[in-house]
Amino acid sequence: MALVKPPADKMFSSTVRVRENVRQRTQDEVYLFTKRVMDICGALLGLLILSPLFLLISILIKLDDPAGSVFFKQIRLGENGRIFTIYKFRSMVHQAEDLLGALIEKNETSGPMFKMKNDPRVTRFGRFLRKTSLDEFPQLVNVLKGEMSLVGPRPPLPREVADYTDYDRQRLLVRPGCTGLWQVEGRSSVGFASMVKLDIEYINRRGILLDLKIILKTILIIFHARNAY
Repeated sequence: MALVKPPADKMFSSTVRVRENVRQRTQDEVYLFTKRVMDICGALLGLLILSPLFLLISILIKLDDPAGSVFFKQIRLGENGRIFTIYKFRSMVHQAEDLLGALIEKNETSGPMFKMKNDPRVTRFGRFLRKTSLDEFPQLVNVLKGEMSLVGPRPPLPREVADYTDYDRQRLLVRPGCTGLWQVEGRSSVGFASMVKLDIEYINRRGILLDLKIILKTILIIFHARNAY
Protein backbone atom coordinates (compact mmCIF):
# COMPACT_ATOMS: atom_id res chain seq x y z
CA MET A 1 0.00 0.00 0.00
CA ALA A 2 1.45 3.34 -1.09
CA LEU A 3 2.04 5.97 1.55
CA VAL A 4 0.13 9.21 1.21
CA LYS A 5 2.50 12.17 1.20
CA PRO A 6 1.44 15.38 2.96
CA PRO A 7 1.12 18.54 0.90
CA ALA A 8 4.38 20.35 0.19
CA ASP A 9 3.49 23.34 2.40
CA LYS A 10 2.80 21.04 5.36
CA MET A 11 6.09 19.21 4.79
CA PHE A 12 7.94 22.53 4.83
CA SER A 13 6.13 23.65 8.00
CA SER A 14 6.93 20.37 9.73
CA THR A 15 10.60 20.60 8.74
CA VAL A 16 10.82 24.14 10.10
CA ARG A 17 9.29 23.07 13.42
CA VAL A 18 11.76 20.17 13.73
CA ARG A 19 14.68 22.46 13.01
CA GLU A 20 13.43 25.01 15.54
CA ASN A 21 13.01 22.31 18.18
CA VAL A 22 16.53 20.99 17.56
CA ARG A 23 17.96 24.51 17.67
CA GLN A 24 16.13 25.27 20.91
CA ARG A 25 17.31 22.03 22.53
CA THR A 26 20.89 22.78 21.49
CA GLN A 27 20.68 26.30 22.90
CA ASP A 28 19.25 24.97 26.17
CA GLU A 29 22.01 22.35 26.46
CA VAL A 30 24.73 24.95 25.80
CA TYR A 31 23.17 27.31 28.35
CA LEU A 32 22.85 24.63 31.04
CA PHE A 33 26.43 23.43 30.47
CA THR A 34 27.80 26.98 30.59
CA LYS A 35 25.70 27.76 33.66
CA ARG A 36 27.06 24.70 35.48
CA VAL A 37 30.64 25.67 34.66
CA MET A 38 29.93 29.18 35.99
CA ASP A 39 28.41 27.68 39.13
CA ILE A 40 31.41 25.47 39.88
CA CYS A 41 33.98 28.17 39.16
CA GLY A 42 32.03 30.83 41.05
CA ALA A 43 31.45 28.62 44.09
CA LEU A 44 35.07 27.49 44.30
CA LEU A 45 36.37 31.04 43.91
CA GLY A 46 33.89 32.34 46.48
CA LEU A 47 34.78 29.69 49.07
CA LEU A 48 38.49 30.31 48.55
CA ILE A 49 38.32 34.10 48.82
CA LEU A 50 35.79 34.18 51.65
CA SER A 51 37.30 31.47 53.86
CA PRO A 52 38.93 33.99 56.28
CA LEU A 53 35.59 35.82 56.54
CA PHE A 54 33.81 32.51 57.21
CA LEU A 55 36.13 31.89 60.15
CA LEU A 56 35.44 35.34 61.61
CA ILE A 57 31.67 34.92 61.17
CA SER A 58 31.81 31.52 62.88
CA ILE A 59 33.56 33.01 65.92
CA LEU A 60 31.08 35.89 66.19
CA ILE A 61 28.08 33.55 65.93
CA LYS A 62 29.36 31.47 68.83
CA LEU A 63 30.07 34.60 70.90
CA ASP A 64 26.52 35.86 70.28
CA ASP A 65 24.76 32.56 71.09
CA PRO A 66 27.19 29.89 72.37
CA ALA A 67 24.47 27.23 72.79
CA GLY A 68 23.83 26.78 69.09
CA SER A 69 25.90 25.57 66.15
CA VAL A 70 27.60 27.84 63.63
CA PHE A 71 25.65 26.47 60.68
CA PHE A 72 21.93 26.16 60.17
CA LYS A 73 20.69 23.18 58.17
CA GLN A 74 17.18 22.88 56.77
CA ILE A 75 15.30 20.64 54.36
CA ARG A 76 14.30 22.40 51.14
CA LEU A 77 12.82 21.38 47.80
CA GLY A 78 14.80 21.87 44.63
CA GLU A 79 14.36 21.16 40.94
CA ASN A 80 11.30 18.98 40.28
CA GLY A 81 10.64 18.79 44.03
CA ARG A 82 13.94 17.09 44.86
CA ILE A 83 14.65 17.13 48.61
CA PHE A 84 18.03 18.44 49.81
CA THR A 85 19.63 20.05 52.87
CA ILE A 86 20.42 23.75 52.57
CA TYR A 87 23.29 25.34 54.52
CA LYS A 88 23.37 28.80 56.08
CA PHE A 89 25.18 30.62 58.83
CA ARG A 90 22.88 30.54 61.85
CA SER A 91 21.24 33.94 62.34
CA MET A 92 18.64 32.92 64.94
CA VAL A 93 18.68 31.60 68.49
CA HIS A 94 19.31 27.87 68.65
CA GLN A 95 15.66 27.02 69.55
CA ALA A 96 14.18 29.13 66.72
CA GLU A 97 12.10 26.35 65.12
CA ASP A 98 10.41 25.60 68.43
CA LEU A 99 9.36 29.25 68.76
CA LEU A 100 7.89 29.58 65.27
CA GLY A 101 4.40 28.39 66.21
CA ALA A 102 3.86 31.31 68.56
CA LEU A 103 4.78 33.81 65.82
CA ILE A 104 2.78 32.50 62.84
CA GLU A 105 -0.04 35.02 63.37
CA LYS A 106 2.50 37.85 63.08
CA ASN A 107 3.51 36.88 59.55
CA GLU A 108 4.15 40.04 57.51
CA THR A 109 4.07 38.58 54.02
CA SER A 110 1.40 36.94 51.87
CA GLY A 111 1.09 33.32 50.82
CA PRO A 112 2.73 30.29 52.46
CA MET A 113 6.01 32.05 53.33
CA PHE A 114 6.80 33.42 56.80
CA LYS A 115 8.51 36.81 57.08
CA MET A 116 8.69 39.09 60.09
CA LYS A 117 10.73 42.29 60.03
CA ASN A 118 11.48 42.34 63.76
CA ASP A 119 11.56 38.60 64.34
CA PRO A 120 12.54 38.17 68.03
CA ARG A 121 14.31 34.90 67.22
CA VAL A 122 17.05 36.67 65.26
CA THR A 123 20.24 37.31 67.22
CA ARG A 124 22.05 40.65 67.32
CA PHE A 125 24.79 39.46 64.97
CA GLY A 126 22.18 37.54 62.99
CA ARG A 127 20.48 40.81 62.01
CA PHE A 128 23.74 41.98 60.48
CA LEU A 129 24.18 38.69 58.65
CA ARG A 130 20.69 38.96 57.18
CA LYS A 131 21.02 42.62 56.22
CA THR A 132 24.19 41.86 54.28
CA SER A 133 23.05 38.38 53.10
CA LEU A 134 26.27 36.92 54.54
CA ASP A 135 24.17 34.17 56.15
CA GLU A 136 23.52 32.78 52.66
CA PHE A 137 27.18 32.23 51.69
CA PRO A 138 27.48 28.59 52.89
CA GLN A 139 25.04 27.74 50.11
CA LEU A 140 28.08 27.82 47.83
CA VAL A 141 28.56 24.25 49.09
CA ASN A 142 25.06 23.41 47.79
CA VAL A 143 26.08 24.90 44.45
CA LEU A 144 29.17 22.69 44.26
CA LYS A 145 27.04 19.64 45.07
CA GLY A 146 24.73 20.49 42.16
CA GLU A 147 21.69 20.99 44.41
CA MET A 148 21.58 24.72 43.72
CA SER A 149 22.81 27.22 41.16
CA LEU A 150 24.24 30.69 41.70
CA VAL A 151 21.10 32.12 40.08
CA GLY A 152 17.57 30.74 40.24
CA PRO A 153 14.36 30.74 42.30
CA ARG A 154 14.83 30.43 46.06
CA PRO A 155 14.30 26.82 47.27
CA PRO A 156 11.08 26.63 49.34
CA LEU A 157 10.28 24.67 52.48
CA PRO A 158 8.16 21.50 52.11
CA ARG A 159 5.39 23.07 54.23
CA GLU A 160 5.27 26.03 51.85
CA VAL A 161 5.02 23.83 48.74
CA ALA A 162 2.14 21.94 50.36
CA ASP A 163 0.07 25.12 49.92
CA TYR A 164 1.27 25.86 46.36
CA THR A 165 -1.12 26.07 43.43
CA ASP A 166 -0.16 24.50 40.09
CA TYR A 167 0.92 27.99 38.99
CA ASP A 168 3.18 28.38 42.03
CA ARG A 169 4.76 24.97 41.44
CA GLN A 170 6.33 26.27 38.24
CA ARG A 171 9.05 27.68 40.51
CA LEU A 172 10.29 24.10 40.88
CA LEU A 173 10.86 23.54 37.15
CA VAL A 174 14.51 24.66 37.37
CA ARG A 175 17.40 24.32 39.80
CA PRO A 176 17.02 26.79 42.70
CA GLY A 177 19.56 29.55 43.22
CA CYS A 178 21.44 31.52 45.86
CA THR A 179 20.10 34.68 44.28
CA GLY A 180 17.54 35.52 41.62
CA LEU A 181 15.32 38.09 39.98
CA TRP A 182 13.15 38.28 43.11
CA GLN A 183 16.08 39.13 45.37
CA VAL A 184 17.44 41.92 43.18
CA GLU A 185 14.00 43.42 42.54
CA GLY A 186 12.71 43.70 46.07
CA ARG A 187 13.82 40.93 48.43
CA SER A 188 11.72 40.83 51.62
CA SER A 189 9.58 43.82 50.57
CA VAL A 190 8.07 41.74 47.74
CA GLY A 191 5.08 39.53 48.61
CA PHE A 192 4.68 35.87 47.71
CA ALA A 193 2.59 36.46 44.58
CA SER A 194 5.12 38.95 43.20
CA MET A 195 7.97 36.59 44.05
CA VAL A 196 6.35 33.76 42.07
CA LYS A 197 5.71 36.11 39.15
CA LEU A 198 9.36 37.24 39.09
CA ASP A 199 10.62 33.66 39.38
CA ILE A 200 8.50 32.52 36.44
CA GLU A 201 9.64 35.57 34.47
CA TYR A 202 13.24 34.52 35.14
CA ILE A 203 12.54 30.93 34.03
CA ASN A 204 11.09 32.20 30.75
CA ARG A 205 13.91 34.68 30.11
CA ARG A 206 16.90 32.92 31.64
CA GLY A 207 20.23 33.07 29.89
CA ILE A 208 23.90 33.72 30.64
CA LEU A 209 23.65 37.50 30.25
CA LEU A 210 20.65 37.69 32.59
CA ASP A 211 22.44 35.48 35.14
CA LEU A 212 25.51 37.72 35.06
CA LYS A 213 23.33 40.81 35.46
CA ILE A 214 21.59 39.32 38.50
CA ILE A 215 24.91 38.31 40.09
CA LEU A 216 26.27 41.85 39.63
CA LYS A 217 23.12 43.38 41.13
CA THR A 218 23.32 40.96 44.06
CA ILE A 219 26.88 42.07 44.85
CA LEU A 220 25.75 45.70 44.87
CA ILE A 221 22.78 44.88 47.11
CA ILE A 222 25.02 43.14 49.65
CA PHE A 223 26.89 46.41 50.19
CA HIS A 224 23.69 48.45 50.35
CA ALA A 225 21.83 45.97 52.60
CA ARG A 226 18.45 46.95 51.15
CA ASN A 227 15.09 45.38 52.10
CA ALA A 228 16.49 42.28 53.78
CA TYR A 229 15.22 40.76 57.05
